Amino acid sequence: MKDTEISNRKTEQLKINLKNDVSSGITSGLENYQFSHLALPELDLAGIDTSTKFLTKTIRFPLLISSMTGGSSEAEIINRNLAIAAQSFGLPMGVGSQRAALEDPDLRKSFRIREYAPDIPLLSNIGAIQLNYGYTIDHCKQAVEMIEADGLILHLNPLQEALQSDGDTNWKDLSTKIESVIKQIGIPVIIKEVGWGINTQLAKRFFDMGVYAVDVAGAGGTSWSQVEMYRQTNPILHELAEDYRDWGIPTSDAVLNISKSLPDLFLIASGGIKNGIDLAKCIALGADLVGMAGSLLKAASEDSSIVLERMRLIERELVISMFATGIHNIKDLKHTKALMEIRP
Repeated sequence: MKDTEISNRKTEQLKINLKNDVSSGITSGLENYQFSHLALPELDLAGIDTSTKFLTKTIRFPLLISSMTGGSSEAEIINRNLAIAAQSFGLPMGVGSQRAALEDPDLRKSFRIREYAPDIPLLSNIGAIQLNYGYTIDHCKQAVEMIEADGLILHLNPLQEALQSDGDTNWKDLSTKIESVIKQIGIPVIIKEVGWGINTQLAKRFFDMGVYAVDVAGAGGTSWSQVEMYRQTNPILHELAEDYRDWGIPTSDAVLNISKSLPDLFLIASGGIKNGIDLAKCIALGADLVGMAGSLLKAASEDSSIVLERMRLIERELVISMFATGIHNIKDLKHTKALMEIRP
């Protein structure tokens, strides 16, 4: 694919996300859980401690600004606004896929956000499938150097690629190349789905490979099959993409199952996280960090101040959720028994 085609596709995908309903037909499953209210919490609200650690750095609360975009002028503005807000709150941030910038140096400025976020953990991002299409460890290192990243995300999107008329669909023996990057890159590697979830068996394989973390990116938020549906002009391909709206592993199921089976794996929950209450639920289900993207994208397209307002709300919801269940810190939240399943 030509550099301009990649950039144009990124711009098109960004506009579709901002203007259309691209939500999954599956919910995150978090609505099936509820905290048991504690009428006498015996806590000072001002003393609730939401801090935690990620990539050896202390962050203000367990929120990751998940990978969203890059490779266009519109994306440059969004990444800048997100970075300014992330720096202000002391939160980690990932950038969107850097493939376009690796193949066209003129697009690299849309990813270079370290000047706006000098202190926070930043994550580079490459599609793992590119390792089967000519990318090497050197490409991964270039992506890391481009944004002075603290870690590297290798994202998995087989369904999205299969729904594209020109998608990269040779995934054979890819795990061997992923493992090679993990062992050679010299910085922590995070494996991330893009919205259809990761099952326990696959998470264990990545854990055995030596990944730093797995981001389940479960179903319940943005559905990239729906994004691809809006991109299609061919009616058959449009229908094909639309039919996968109900595909994937709900976020809550992925988090709960993986955390039970792999308690030593650093686990990131994302996919349909709407607010600080959802964030608290994910931690209580076993996640160490929670990623949000779609709910911040529109705010970031406007101004960094709007992103800051949204983050203040999310943080306040997390704090109040902990206060109203008598939970003092994030460690206690992760091991709480106050989260109840309420499925009929």
